[in-house]
Amino acid sequence: MQDQSDLQLLRDYAQTGSEAAFRELVARHTDFVFSAALRQVGSPDLAGDLAQGVFTDLARKARPLAEKMPAAASLAGWLHRSTRYAALNHLRDTRRRQTNERLAMEQLLTNAAADPDWNRIRPILDEALDRLADDDREAILLRYFKNQDFRTVGLALGVNDDAAQKRVSRAVDQLREFFAERKATFGAGGLAILISANAVQAAPAGLAATIATATLAGATVTTSTAVIAAKTIAMTTLQKIAVTTALAVVTGAGIYQAHQAAQLREQNLALRQSQADLTAQLEQLQRERDAATNRLASSAENSATDKNNNAELLKLRAEVTRLRQASDDAAKSPADARAALVKSWLAREDQLRQTVTQNPDKAIPEFKLLSDQQWLDEAINAKFDTDKQVQQTLADLRRSAENNFANQAQNAVTKYMATNNGAFPTDVSQLQPYFSPPMDDAILQRWEVAPGSANPGVGVGDTIITEKAPVDPALDSRWSIGSGGGYGSGTYQSADMSAAIATLTPVMKAYAADHNGMQPTDSTQILPYLTTPEQQAAYQTLMKNKSKNPASP
Repeated sequence: MQDQSDLQLLRDYAQTGSEAAFRELVARHTDFVFSAALRQVGSPDLAGDLAQGVFTDLARKARPLAEKMPAAASLAGWLHRSTRYAALNHLRDTRRRQTNERLAMEQLLTNAAADPDWNRIRPILDEALDRLADDDREAILLRYFKNQDFRTVGLALGVNDDAAQKRVSRAVDQLREFFAERKATFGAGGLAILISANAVQAAPAGLAATIATATLAGATVTTSTAVIAAKTIAMTTLQKIAVTTALAVVTGAGIYQAHQAAQLREQNLALRQSQADLTAQLEQLQRERDAATNRLASSAENSATDKNNNAELLKLRAEVTRLRQASDDAAKSPADARAALVKSWLAREDQLRQTVTQNPDKAIPEFKLLSDQQWLDEAINAKFDTDKQVQQTLADLRRSAENNFANQAQNAVTKYMATNNGAFPTDVSQLQPYFSPPMDDAILQRWEVAPGSANPGVGVGDTIITEKAPVDPALDSRWSIGSGGGYGSGTYQSADMSAAIATLTPVMKAYAADHNGMQPTDSTQILPYLTTPEQQAAYQTLMKNKSKNPASP
């Protein structure tokens, strides 16, 4: 069931009432919804209530929502909007009544080591997300809140990997502008890392199960009724903490207050470690470690008189080491894990940049066009274990950089042709006045104007701008910016293949002229149009290449 998409699970629930499908949806998105609510209301117990309300609303609207969702779509966008509306309604209706209680909880739950940059954007992040177009917001949510790769984002949005990456980059830039207007300035890569590291926190232990059970028990009731019922029937651990907090604030000083404060600090520590069962696991490991340590000490005392204890002593030492490591691992909080993940990403980016420095023959000046975000994205997916993987990683980096140039060059070509009566430039240097900002001359010198037949796999016009030579013909893509108003990439052809294709271009045009513009479906169909020895020789070259490489044109 974990392999099913959001839409498949929603349809299973809407059409058959499958509780297992709905529970999987809740488990899949609880952290995401809880974190969105927590950012806006600042109280974990209220965030839990709002999350339950959102999933209750999802159960009630399952059928119409499933009918209109695209096949590969995610529920992330719908859940974020619903959480946003629920939070705004709650804040509007109960702000005055809840202010003191919420402030008390925030003070107790504040992490002294919290990132000050995150504290600057946390209260306004969801407002910023609301300002984005639906597809841009969906791209950001899937990439940085749900930690999906660009392929998954593209599938959800119905676009390819490159388009998904561009959409994410554009959305990040829009968020940066929004925060900059509010005196919070970040680089694109820094903002993306900040959101990835902090946006989604682990929901309280058992919240997903509680929500699923409560929702399925009364899926048709309204959100407010479900919340009231949940509060009446069984108070969650977080709600008990809130009540205890309010009592501590009211009763003031004294021994009782000190005792309550100590209890709250212990409970907050448990919350920061995320799950009660994790704490129990940690305590169990510690008990086992202490027992093993005692046994080790006892064996050490007896080992002087009993040499047979040496083997037991070594085993106990190994066990103590293992338990200490397990205890340390269990004590790590989700925040620690996220911080470690971000640190590993930055380390991979450093490794990628060092790899480029160590392979100057594989570098191109277009690397200057890569944004911080693109460097980070390429580094996350990079592989460095073998020389072959390193070469592929560098080829992927060149592809992203050349794609950036092709995009900017296409805009420059469009502007040039608009001011030159539709004429295509005869030299790449003629485009320099049409780049904003100006393009590095070292980049322009790598490109040339050529006939479209130089890159036959990309039909963007009879005349194109393309690279003069590949860095690695076996791995590099060959880009074409054409007179037809587009750009794209194909594969590099050998010199004899390129010459053969150029020679046969008039043959293909003659065939098309006699067949209403249609291209041949079989190579033998152009035989009557081979009128010169050069064309016949070129045809034989193509046939030999095709016999060696059946996938070739």
